[in-house]
Amino acid sequence: MSWNHPDISLDQFMKLIKGFVDILILLSGYQSSGRLAHWDSQNIKKVFQWGLFFENFLGGFSSSDDYVDSVMELDGAISEMTSAASFPKGLAHMSTATLAMARRFALEHLIHSLPLRDAHLRALLAATVEMDLEELSETEHDFLNVYINKLKLQETPNLQGIVPDRKIGNCAGDGLTKYAVQELLKRWSVVSLISTVETGLDVLSQSVRHSSWSEFDDNLLKEQLKHENTPATVDWLVGSLTWKRWKSNSLSYFLDKRTVQLVSGASMVFSSPKIQWLQIFERLNLNDLAGGSDNVLCETIELMLLGCITSRWTSVIEHLLSVSYDFHTISEQFHDVCDLLYGRSTTIKSKQEAINTQETDILECLSGMLEGQLHHFWKISPALGAVAIPSWSPLFRLYLSEIQNQVRGDLSTMRCCDCAHNRKEHNDCELAQRIWCLYVFHVYGSHPIA
Repeated sequence: MSWNHPDISLDQFMKLIKGFVDILILLSGYQSSGRLAHWDSQNIKKVFQWGLFFENFLGGFSSSDDYVDSVMELDGAISEMTSAASFPKGLAHMSTATLAMARRFALEHLIHSLPLRDAHLRALLAATVEMDLEELSETEHDFLNVYINKLKLQETPNLQGIVPDRKIGNCAGDGLTKYAVQELLKRWSVVSLISTVETGLDVLSQSVRHSSWSEFDDNLLKEQLKHENTPATVDWLVGSLTWKRWKSNSLSYFLDKRTVQLVSGASMVFSSPKIQWLQIFERLNLNDLAGGSDNVLCETIELMLLGCITSRWTSVIEHLLSVSYDFHTISEQFHDVCDLLYGRSTTIKSKQEAINTQETDILECLSGMLEGQLHHFWKISPALGAVAIPSWSPLFRLYLSEIQNQVRGDLSTMRCCDCAHNRKEHNDCELAQRIWCLYVFHVYGSHPIA
């Protein structure tokens, strides 16, 4: 043992650090129960006071040659704590160096993690100003004027969307206020950029949506074509229009603002260790079963499926954009999809071996969650269900089996069309669109995307 501090043991100090970590977790805005964490100016000041304790302790501790080995041992203990699978990834870079700037560390989490509504922002700024004034009052007689003069000396912020440079290390000397202003400007800049991207995405999404034929226009054109063209030409044009509409629907889903937000959320959730996101979904599933809410379960399924394709997001969009009409009937498309499952087992096995572990873990979790409840898939976008479920997954076989039942008109938990009941071909219905999506993502072209 190298730790030799006279006033506190290593175990005692690590308990204090773990308590500080618990506080930083709460700074995300939520308690472990999922309820909102309440942060007023007094509670925020207490966090800063915790930070000031670590700054003062480690400031003197690290500067002394007598404690070099102790600092190394403390860093080792912190590293062991942060490397645990259950430790929050957002705090994994914690060390004696970050704890020596603990108030700044806490302030970053308050600004970049906590939802900055008006009440939160007021509480944050009030606590920051009060903390600076209290610190100045210990050394300055006319501390209020000193504080105001310090503010006057600050450079004029750049409000052109350029993120200001982080030029200060510790909050001591310059104070919390300067650092808070810098971090708020950074957040403002990021939010501004996100808003610009969302506006552009909304324009693109609306353009794609409006480029597709409405149902009225489609039906009107079909009637007109029957009187003016040969049957073969009519079939080709009608089929082409149907492909275009389904393609636009799929692109509209993937480019929708809500979907993009869910993709971002899925990317963040599944970047954490498996043990952490499993606990989240297990809790959601239990709450859902207790409350009897299908909406929560459907949104959970959607989030997990999006988690399977976050790394392929760009290629999914590019693949859809490349799709052009080919003259295959829905029956032929369905036959090709079934052949993928039952006729090319070697290819499927090689795909399974090449797939990433994260996707496999998500699908295993989803399979357990959906046991006996596969009908919830029919509430998910056809395009998402097709691209997110790989052909090697047991879920793909179950999904395809359910589609096959509906093609034949067998009894099913949920009927998505009345074509089989009315003895009609599945040409332009939800089931046909789901088959088309499977065909486009698993069969179409020389390099299927799924």
